[in-house]
Amino acid sequence: MLAIIWHSRTGAAQAMAEAAAQGAAGAAIAVRLLRAEATTPEDCLAAQGFLFICPENLGGLTGEMKAFFDRCYYPLLGRLEGRAYASAIAAGTAGQGAQAQLDRIVTGWRLRRVAPPCIILTGADRPDSILAAKTLPHIALQKCRELGQLLSNGLEMGAF
Repeated sequence: MLAIIWHSRTGAAQAMAEAAAQGAAGAAIAVRLLRAEATTPEDCLAAQGFLFICPENLGGLTGEMKAFFDRCYYPLLGRLEGRAYASAIAAGTAGQGAQAQLDRIVTGWRLRRVAPPCIILTGADRPDSILAAKTLPHIALQKCRELGQLLSNGLEMGAF
């Protein structure tokens, strides 16, 4: 099973997660869209691979995504080694801070990155645009569909 664990504040990361799930749907492997705030260690243990999707807030992971890792990190320590992961970050103008924080966290789980980070920039850089609901362009959603397809096909083939 591919677990797409996501959190969204303004709709961008949710649209990215849904697009990734659409792309993954063609493979024989099961795909689960899991809201970060509801994901349990048991959900993670059932997954063969992970796609983590969230926005960047204040240069790091959102509080809800961080809370997922805080809640699940120690119960899963030593139990997920070698499983595949990829990530997608929705950001206004950067994204690298959230990506770096996510990579540091999953290093402890010994997950294996199988695709380059996908950072989608919305251009939001002022309070009104940062807080506004987001609609992503087709090309950004296509990148997420391709990422979901890559993960599900790779898991199905046993490539990772």
